[in-house]
Amino acid sequence: MAVQPEGTPCWADAMFSDVEGAKSFYGDVLGWTFSEASSEYGNYTQAYADGKAVAAVVPPMPGQEGHSAWCLYFASPDAAATAQKIRDNGGEVVMEPMQVGEFGTMALARDPGGVVFGVWQAGIHEGFEAKAVPGAYCWAEVFTRSPEKSDAFFPAVFSYRAQQMEDDQVDFRLFSLGDEAVLGRMTMTDDFPPEVPPYINVYFTVDNCDAAVARATERGGILRFGPMNTPFGRFAALSDPQGASFSVIDITTTEGAMPKLTDVS
Repeated sequence: MAVQPEGTPCWADAMFSDVEGAKSFYGDVLGWTFSEASSEYGNYTQAYADGKAVAAVVPPMPGQEGHSAWCLYFASPDAAATAQKIRDNGGEVVMEPMQVGEFGTMALARDPGGVVFGVWQAGIHEGFEAKAVPGAYCWAEVFTRSPEKSDAFFPAVFSYRAQQMEDDQVDFRLFSLGDEAVLGRMTMTDDFPPEVPPYINVYFTVDNCDAAVARATERGGILRFGPMNTPFGRFAALSDPQGASFSVIDITTTEGAMPKLTDVS
């Protein structure tokens, strides 16, 4: 794989107080298998779809126990330089760039609206080994109560081209690198309880959305929205038994016309 352009979503992981429970749940829902935990790196455990690395689960570091959440990482050729751009544009670097052996260098940050994300400068670990196949990452959206802050921040840090969806009902923006759409931004409405923090919602591909929802809810997951047909696929939003939000999408089942988009200067 070539080095991915800066700002490309390249990896996802989540901290779980019950890692074995998370492995069992996602193994059932997404068909993941797992590597041995890497004790040298905090029992970091990679997940695989059809033998290809697609995500990871890890127990919380001391003092970081609490709400589980998926973290999306954006590719960077220079994590320190990206961290500086984050600060320069009103974001906060939560964890300074840290080398993870020969795998790469990671940082954690927060946008001005409170959305947490990661930065990954690849070493031998370049990120997702598969995308948009069953069990693998497919898409992500920033859910924020401060759209104007996220809209200014992400294109400034990652040189995204921005387009606004022409829809009176939904405030949705699309961020692209060149011609490739890489990230969405959705404004959180009053439908979201006030205690739900802004976050990045990660979509994992499934071959049957309804069957995946059934497996998730049978295992203690909560259906938050859907399943619903869209021009992009049939998807549903879920929370796992430990509270981490994610979505599943069957990209082969599509309905309706693609939405109109307007370039944002």
